[in-house]
Amino acid sequence: MAGSEELQGITLNVYLYVAKKDKPVGPRDVMKGVNLSSPSVAYRHLQKLEDEGYLAKNEYGEYTVKKKASLKGQIWLGHNLVPKLWLYAAVFTVILVIEAVILAIHYPVEHYEFKVFFLLLMLITGSALAVFAVEGALQNRRKLGTSASE
Repeated sequence: MAGSEELQGITLNVYLYVAKKDKPVGPRDVMKGVNLSSPSVAYRHLQKLEDEGYLAKNEYGEYTVKKKASLKGQIWLGHNLVPKLWLYAAVFTVILVIEAVILAIHYPVEHYEFKVFFLLLMLITGSALAVFAVEGALQNRRKLGTSASE
């Protein structure tokens, strides 16, 4: 079945390189961009992606993205693949900022219990933010590797 397996390794890095480019790319571009040993290695991975339906080849032998790959735990934001956990971290960042603003507004007029409650609430929210951000970074490192960051 074409496209049923999840992309991984060098093939994933090649796909991400092509997806991040706004123009068609050839095997030599991919070789340089993904740090592969030769254009033939790049060509083999490009062919594999074309056979699975992820890339399309034009009349000049260059490749463009035909369909976006869906990877577990990742979402597309423009041309970038981002861990879903980073979106959760962004939500907790907004919540933490709102809590800080509420605390700053009410700090001079509220009682000690309110201040302690809100500081504990902010501590919990900050902890959740840190967990999601760190886990997202670890997931990104494991899934995409360091060569896909270019």
